[in-house]
Amino acid sequence: MRCVLISGGDRGIGAAAARAFYKAGYRVAVLYHTNADAAAALEQELPGCIAVQCDVASRASCEVAFRAAEQALGRVDVLVSNAGIAQQKLFTDITPDEWQHMLDVNLSGAFHLCQLALPGMIRRKAGRILTVSSMWGQTGGSCEVHYSAAKAGLIGLTKALAKEEGPSGITVNCVAPGVIDTDMMAAFTAEDKAALAEETPVGRLGSADEVAKLLVFLAGEDAGYITGQVFGVNGGLVI
Repeated sequence: MRCVLISGGDRGIGAAAARAFYKAGYRVAVLYHTNADAAAALEQELPGCIAVQCDVASRASCEVAFRAAEQALGRVDVLVSNAGIAQQKLFTDITPDEWQHMLDVNLSGAFHLCQLALPGMIRRKAGRILTVSSMWGQTGGSCEVHYSAAKAGLIGLTKALAKEEGPSGITVNCVAPGVIDTDMMAAFTAEDKAALAEETPVGRLGSADEVAKLLVFLAGEDAGYITGQVFGVNGGLVI
């Protein structure tokens, strides 16, 4: 049975991915930051799923959590680096601490987990690494410069790591969601959501399940010749 580790797995796209991988027959471990109740609920919903507390911005926390997850699963065949934070703010108002924290969570978190997952994958000559960026990482988003920069960094990490790890039988791909209706959009009003749906060529917002299904495909055997790619799940908003 193949094993997957998903960061930010307690909510949104991460939780949808946990359910989708579980349904596809994987052993699943998720990392969560502070929402212990959601993590416990997911463990109850998916018997055998393991939830481990982790602050992905901290290398020490990642090391402890990865070891615990790897020990529980036996190995990590697939890493889904999904944990992230967002913030809408004028660039001139972003504090140095906010800038650094955005990079630490959204970009350095992926760096830490990839470095921890790769030795086992290289040893086995097999593995899948999937990063979750954003359409703003492709196009840039006004009032989200630090978020856009971090998510663009994930795309660069994905493309470069794919080249480096391809000879070891490891693929590295990126999914860049558009406007997905998750709790990250809690601050948006119904009118905001309607306007975004209208702006999207397919005329609606995306669902976390739609992103999760693509992640499962990219982790599977049929995706072995796909690496270093960025897949937009955005309803045609970014082409």
